[in-house]
Amino acid sequence: MTAAVDTPPDDVLRVDGLDVSTADGRPLVKDVGFTIRAGERVGLIGESGSGKSLTSLGIMGLLPEGLRATGSVRLAGVDHELIGADEKRLSRVRGNDLAMVFQEPMTALNPTMRIGRQIAEVLLVHRARPDRASAHAAAVELLDQVGLPDPAAAARAYPHQFSGGQRQRVVLAIALANDPALLVCDEPTTALDVTVQARVLDLIVRGVADRGAALLFITHDLAVVATACERVMVMYGGRIVESGPVREVFTRPRHRYTQGLIAASDLTAVDDRGRLATIAGSVPAAGDFPEGCVFRNRCAKATDLCATRPAWTGTGPDAGYACFHPVPRGHGGVRAADTTDHQEARRG
Repeated sequence: MTAAVDTPPDDVLRVDGLDVSTADGRPLVKDVGFTIRAGERVGLIGESGSGKSLTSLGIMGLLPEGLRATGSVRLAGVDHELIGADEKRLSRVRGNDLAMVFQEPMTALNPTMRIGRQIAEVLLVHRARPDRASAHAAAVELLDQVGLPDPAAAARAYPHQFSGGQRQRVVLAIALANDPALLVCDEPTTALDVTVQARVLDLIVRGVADRGAALLFITHDLAVVATACERVMVMYGGRIVESGPVREVFTRPRHRYTQGLIAASDLTAVDDRGRLATIAGSVPAAGDFPEGCVFRNRCAKATDLCATRPAWTGTGPDAGYACFHPVPRGHGGVRAADTTDHQEARRG
């Protein structure tokens, strides 16, 4: 196991050498490392099967049975290593210092409990409120903060009485109830229609900003990252292949996979036959990525050199790329005007 490193005061989360593997040792996430600073909003993008959700579940200590995480995950304010910690210790951290919003809200809600009680339970378990009356009052206030009409009536309702967007607001209220230092969101808007998606996304950004919390936002939607995040990490084959400020990565990508993602996300760009851009091939099954550069079997620029693992080029784990044949500067990105700085937009 990688030796634990104390988290600097301005770092909320520090991940070092995170690996996720099956019981028989097949690697699914390999040597992932990054930091998230206090109040920072970071996106984690990549195609389905790239390892994004496994990374978040490894951080949270919620991996399915049969999978094992090694490495180091340190959270500011928590005096122990999260990797390998027992369930009792992890339960104290989850919902208090570290919270998560999943893609499907009904997986996080108890269908037999009223909404208000579910929020109140989180406050009582972590001793954020001294009794049920004050916890219920706080639950109603949280429902108001996430924009549910008539929050008192909403607190008396059951999950099935709400729409998908409303249920996701409830899950967000639960996640933010104890003012966590870091909120992890795993595709929280994917199942919602565009209008509802925008509203929920804005609630997430406002919720973490109001609390001074950091955000790790996992998605395959580059537009969502451009709207909500300041920094982005690109994942493929269980590895981080590029990382940096959103505007820098999206307008001047260096890794060939990042270039492909950006091209495929542009629904207005077509070739002379009217076809949209795609990345050749498909994502291999988890654990079946090639050795060396994990993207080499889909990359048009791959050479024999790519059979070895490319070194990280950059100023640190949070700014750089790992590619033998990087995209030349000024090629393969989107216009700077197409990337949105959410904070500036809100101030405007």
